[in-house]
Amino acid sequence: MSFFDDFPEPPAQPRQPQPIRPGWFGPPSDELPGIAHGGFVHKSARTVIVLKLVEVYSTGCVLDVVWSVLRGNESDQEWREIVEESYNHPRSSLDTRTGLQLGVAMADGRKAVAAVHGPSAFEDTDDFTGPVLTTLGGGGGSNNAEFVQFTGRYWLWPLPVEGDTTLVAQWDALGIPESSLVLPGADLAQALESVRKYWTE
Repeated sequence: MSFFDDFPEPPAQPRQPQPIRPGWFGPPSDELPGIAHGGFVHKSARTVIVLKLVEVYSTGCVLDVVWSVLRGNESDQEWREIVEESYNHPRSSLDTRTGLQLGVAMADGRKAVAAVHGPSAFEDTDDFTGPVLTTLGGGGGSNNAEFVQFTGRYWLWPLPVEGDTTLVAQWDALGIPESSLVLPGADLAQALESVRKYWTE
């Protein structure tokens, strides 16, 4: 007999139903997304903002964004300041003008600006229709004496397949003017056809 055989089994715990997450909260946890290609939101001799790809889910999409700065003739101190500035993601829904400003313009005229908090922090969401653009975890970056590069992931809800959506970026401290990239609704709709559920009924 094993030493551990004498210990009683713990009592069974009742299974609690899990709350249903609203669509604006984030991507579904039980889907393999379809993929749509991105492009350059901004490109100059020394700075770029790139939408690498779009992960398309049944309810919305994740925008995988990269920004990078190539070092010029800055002093070591000036370069350290640029690297530090490059860490700045949006801070909150109330203060979006710190660091990177990122937003979307929908085909029907609605807009959303990227922020850390979803709508639940500020308003009644029972009849909320969006759009919502929130930051997700999982970003990172690297830097050396020649360049700095960081990534950010953003959840856009609902999925804009009716008409084109424009992704807009601006970063005053890095000298990046308002720049944009069009996301064709047809491309997102095509990627939507590739979405697969983990569990089938």
